[in-house]
Amino acid sequence: MNLFGTSSDTVFIGLGSNLGDRAGNLLLAVRGLIEASFEIRQLSAVYETEPVDMDSDEPFLNMVAECTVSGVSPTQAMARLLRIEYMLGRTYKGEKKPRTVDLDILFFGDIKMETEFLTLPHPRLHLRRFVLEPLVELAPTLVHPVLGSEIADILKELTDKSSVVRWEPGRSVSTEQAANG
Repeated sequence: MNLFGTSSDTVFIGLGSNLGDRAGNLLLAVRGLIEASFEIRQLSAVYETEPVDMDSDEPFLNMVAECTVSGVSPTQAMARLLRIEYMLGRTYKGEKKPRTVDLDILFFGDIKMETEFLTLPHPRLHLRRFVLEPLVELAPTLVHPVLGSEIADILKELTDKSSVVRWEPGRSVSTEQAANG
């Protein structure tokens, strides 16, 4: 495979929101993916998670989408994701602040690349429980093209102990932590 992908590539996208109507933001982001010509193959469950490496205590809702996209490069796909983020109210990228929506390409086929704009596979996905839990739900035997390990095995070896629980409306990480703490 080349850096421009094939005629139809499988793309795994991480979605997250910790500002405003988090569930509504995820739904609008999925709709945005469809409108941007990403064909949704499967969606993980939604997970409520602690913010990691962020200047916020507001819990996230996170999920992963498995999509196919045809005739676009990874950079073009990322540009489409940025457009969705901005349409949903995100005005910055890279800052560690609360966000209406965050969309990240986790894998784009088996492409490995590193530019100022995009690194594939996502450079920190193997360190983050909030990404791996929903990703394992969709593709436990997917092999990380850099690490050479299956996603399920990477999750088993993970040292990140942050809270990641399947989301149920009315229950939150913060209320669960208060009840257990």
